[in-house]
Amino acid sequence: MEASSPISLQQTPHQDYSVPEASPKPYKKSFVTSLMEAATLRTPSFKEDTYFISHLKNSEKKSLQELRDKLSGSYGPNAASECSMWGIPLLSISEKADVILLKFLRARDFRVQDALQMLEKCLSWRKEFGADNIVEEDLGFKELEGVVAYMHGYDREGHPVCYNAYGVFKDKEMYERVFGDEEKLKKFLRWRVQVLERGINLLHFKPGGVNSIIQVTDLKDMPKRELRVASNQILSLFQDNYPEMVARKIFINVPWYFSMLYSMFSPFLTQRTKSKFVISKEGNVAETLYKFIRPEAVPAQYGGLSRPSDSQNGPPKPASEFTVKGGEKVNIQIEGIEAGATITWDIVVGGWDLEYSAEFVPNAVGSYTIAVEKARKIAPSEEAIHNSFTSREAGKMVLSVDNTFSRKKRVAAYRYFVRKSAAIA
Repeated sequence: MEASSPISLQQTPHQDYSVPEASPKPYKKSFVTSLMEAATLRTPSFKEDTYFISHLKNSEKKSLQELRDKLSGSYGPNAASECSMWGIPLLSISEKADVILLKFLRARDFRVQDALQMLEKCLSWRKEFGADNIVEEDLGFKELEGVVAYMHGYDREGHPVCYNAYGVFKDKEMYERVFGDEEKLKKFLRWRVQVLERGINLLHFKPGGVNSIIQVTDLKDMPKRELRVASNQILSLFQDNYPEMVARKIFINVPWYFSMLYSMFSPFLTQRTKSKFVISKEGNVAETLYKFIRPEAVPAQYGGLSRPSDSQNGPPKPASEFTVKGGEKVNIQIEGIEAGATITWDIVVGGWDLEYSAEFVPNAVGSYTIAVEKARKIAPSEEAIHNSFTSREAGKMVLSVDNTFSRKKRVAAYRYFVRKSAAIA
């Protein structure tokens, strides 16, 4: 049996004083301006283009109808199976078909002939590549799943999130095993398309629905020179065949040389694609991701509370967010814990580098406070803390994060649940 407990959050420069539970702060711009002048830092209020026909300009409605007509003329009325994507017949007059057609039109600034050529090339590529059935294939990349590219949770607006991290390829043996020759590279590209197709299968393809994904790319330890060929092929493949499928592309752990890396990638990207970029330098990963993704959906290695094993227990339990200002100590007091109850909690502070402790304070006068976790300095690389404690008497749990020796404000999150016990041993 689970029960919630009253909770208070205290923030103190030197001594405790009560304040209301912190709510998310207004978004502030924070990115490496010298890296990419062309990259615009999007705010959490960024909205996708509309797919409601009634919201389109008259010229856009005309282009959509013209594309429908040209596509029908190219394939004929009996070619529904040849002219479909993700199980959606493009020759049918339907909302789902219109969403896909509008993606191709927007990728070509509503130039109908250019959009038609792009669409026809994509249909041909999907047939040749076998993209429609690729999700079911076993491509033998088990060691890369959940590490290099993987779908994981949703953002605050319901977009599926795809994480990419190529730092493992700094290991030469791993690099040779995956990219050693042309055939291996082709197989990797096929696997990377498979990951993307899994994400696209989660989309709604309907006006007002979720019609694109979020890409998070971790640049930490990425061997830029060695991956140049693979990176260029992936970018070209995705841009040619998956137009407007990414609502936002977030780069994290951006190193100083990213300006050079960007200049290499830039020719392969449209201005529309570049306008969706979000840049986060090293040390600001959690701060950036929390703007778009709730902490319980952010992987633990990026300052979130989500671990692979969590999926076995159903949807993630919501977390509470708060900030820890520079020179401040925050005490989270979880009150109303009954005797014999077990409290389990998760807590994380983005970029830690501060002191953390946990103690149980009994209600009874004369009882001793129990140091559940002694105060210790948490390294920046440490993931969220997960712990539990069974009380033998009624009291409260106090989780403390001490940032008094730093001037940097940090984002943080915690969650907990209390399980009552029928009897005390």
